Amino acid sequence: MEIRKLKENDVEQYLELRLESLQKNPEAFATSYEEEKEQPVELYKNRLKEQGLSITFGAFENSQLIGIITIVRENKQKLIHRANIVSTYVIPQKRGCGIGKKLLVQAMKEAQSMEGIEQLYLTVASKNQVAKHLYKSVGFDCFGTDRKALKFQHAYVDVDHMVLYF
Repeated sequence: MEIRKLKENDVEQYLELRLESLQKNPEAFATSYEEEKEQPVELYKNRLKEQGLSITFGAFENSQLIGIITIVRENKQKLIHRANIVSTYVIPQKRGCGIGKKLLVQAMKEAQSMEGIEQLYLTVASKNQVAKHLYKSVGFDCFGTDRKALKFQHAYVDVDHMVLYF
């Protein structure tokens, strides 16, 4: 397995996996499949090409993208010391194999290498015990819960906010 930054030429595999994540785990993302599928492929290609405020890593097995994670750096003057982990996903048949942790550790290393970053944030569905355990295992702490943060098909999802201080 290889973990590396995604590039512009990875856009098709990335978009396929991103849409899969939104379909299979809609409770885990603020964006919906219906919203995302309408976006032009050029939007994603530019994100992967520029990788300025956001950097996306992919886990590959036999040249097939099986997991993703994105870091987004804050750009406001008072928040410039912070970055966020978003859009984390590993295909269901590869979960429990340590891929999510490897992606997370790579993202953490990248955030630590960014000049001025002191804090790394993420959100996770409160009921997602597996993900919360993973995040805690690498040093993230929960600092609050946003009740009814997301609403999907008439059901609410509580979201925990977590932080890692460098």
